[in-house]
Amino acid sequence: MKDKIIIGTRGSKLALWQANHIAGLLEAVFPDVQTETKIIETTGDAIVETALSKIGDKGLFTRQIEEKLSNGTIDLAVHSLKDLQTVLPDGLKIGAVTRRETPNDALITKNFSTIDDLPVNAKVATGSLRRRSQLLNYRPDLQIFEIRGNVPTRIEKFEESDLDATILAFAGLHRLELDALVRQIVPVEIMLPAVAQGVVGVEIRADDFRIERFLAKINDAETEKCILAERSFLRTLEGGCQVPIGG
Repeated sequence: MKDKIIIGTRGSKLALWQANHIAGLLEAVFPDVQTETKIIETTGDAIVETALSKIGDKGLFTRQIEEKLSNGTIDLAVHSLKDLQTVLPDGLKIGAVTRRETPNDALITKNFSTIDDLPVNAKVATGSLRRRSQLLNYRPDLQIFEIRGNVPTRIEKFEESDLDATILAFAGLHRLELDALVRQIVPVEIMLPAVAQGVVGVEIRADDFRIERFLAKINDAETEKCILAERSFLRTLEGGCQVPIGG
């Protein structure tokens, strides 16, 4: 009989890609492991018209998943690690991280090649306070508009609007094979990415040594060193969606 592992995740295309990626890594290393994916809706998924910085919830994209993890409904939770708060609920911990994808943000436009090429007073969409702040620091003339939703939804909203540009994490675009939309990978000199951006994280119960042993075989040690430092920095500053911090 195969050893079953239940994976909890959000239901977006990117979240499912990440969950399937972790499942594939586990099943490749452990042929006797069978994975099952459970989709769990979070507060961030349900509230799509309000700016993240105004909702005031540190676990926007994780709390409901963590509740299922804590009560044993799922065995592990897969997250975009940048969405995972730096202080985890009691009894939970990070069990593994994947090798980091390019962490930079990416510019998508209709007619322009770079941020420098955008015309004066160009309209740029982002749902991130961090991106908004850094954009306006570099180009104070830009008009910033709020945009929410998962990656395909934001791209669809952008394409149907009169906006000139939008900015998303390159890693998510690449994982969804949307690289062709990228006009510029934004240099860190213009925009620092979010802490742990580009990393898929796996959260587990701290006392679940069975799952911990499995995950030890797929953890990327070099990425783990980086994200531990970055998350420590963010935790010290008490950062989150309401604070424009990059790292």
